[in-house]
Amino acid sequence: MCAATAGQRGRRVLLLDHAPKLAEKIRISGGGRCNFTNRRVAAEHFLCRNPHFVRSALSRYTARDFIDLVERHGVSYHERDWGQLFCDDSAQQIIDLLRAECEDGAVQWAMPASVQAVERTSDEHDRFVIATTMGRFYAHSLVIATGGLSIPKIGASPFGYRIAEQFGIPVIAPRPALVPLTLPPETLSLLAPLAGASFEVEASCRGPAFREAALITHRGLSGPSILQASSYWQAQAYEKDDWAPVSLNLLPGIDAEEWLMAHASERGLLANLLSERLPRRFAHALCALQGWEKPVNAFRHADLRQIAATLADWQLVPSGTQGYAKAEVTLGGVDTNALSSKTMEARKQPGLFFAGEVMDVTGHLGGYNFQWAWSSGYAAGQHA
Repeated sequence: MCAATAGQRGRRVLLLDHAPKLAEKIRISGGGRCNFTNRRVAAEHFLCRNPHFVRSALSRYTARDFIDLVERHGVSYHERDWGQLFCDDSAQQIIDLLRAECEDGAVQWAMPASVQAVERTSDEHDRFVIATTMGRFYAHSLVIATGGLSIPKIGASPFGYRIAEQFGIPVIAPRPALVPLTLPPETLSLLAPLAGASFEVEASCRGPAFREAALITHRGLSGPSILQASSYWQAQAYEKDDWAPVSLNLLPGIDAEEWLMAHASERGLLANLLSERLPRRFAHALCALQGWEKPVNAFRHADLRQIAATLADWQLVPSGTQGYAKAEVTLGGVDTNALSSKTMEARKQPGLFFAGEVMDVTGHLGGYNFQWAWSSGYAAGQHA
């Protein structure tokens, strides 16, 4: 995106890529159909230690702008829940679109080309020299758009962070985000046999609540709602306070207390009643875990109120995450306080720019991270 934008405004652009195949992360995204943006993009859909940083770029290259580009290239798409937009056919269409835009900007390519060293020169015109496996290149501006650490099997690396640190730019310690959570043995022993069970919850952790599906896995919890909450659970690493648990409302949209009280006189097991709203095996495992293995009418009203409170706010303390191999994105990255929110240029290193996930900007699930790539790439391409 940055290369195409810079090329189309008349800059001579070389795009260096160490990967043998172009844009693998786009190709595998969205189940192969690429959730390329979201109709509802706003600053509150992003985590950043500098929360206002994203506003400028997002306002100057919007979701509508990228949708217009998609339509101009004849890519058909559809909308799913929460404003998510996917290709009707294949994510390859987005890759082809970006490649065509680069061709329109006469962008040159060096691929695959591993970068061996980057140095600053004293020449004000050729401020950087980049040594690669395809030779040495000189550039007036250098843009780092190397992403984070998620999905290492397709080439993710800490290269961008190393470049930032080399030039004295702080890096917020990276962590896996939008990632499945693992659970401690005492919880997992009861839930792991239910692996594959999925149900709607409202998940949160010191942030917004996400009402979507949760999925029980052999190692813990996954599913859209859990992935969303995981970013906020991970973000607690940057604070000095104790870590808050992940909260799950197991009966979203229902007044749990009112519902239980309406059934207070029933003789059947509480687990059977909960099975009307939750997967049966999960309801029974939950009751075993919580010590609720009694008929409904055997509980006092005060007990039922406490059970209702737990159902509305079931607190789980994860043991960790499934790591970068399963993470969709990376939390943390190049400190945006050191960058211009208008141009993406490093404040103390003229000519050095950053774009995309390599920065400390992490979007929610649903096309927001791609939109940040387009918006920040456009901003850098306008000024590099």
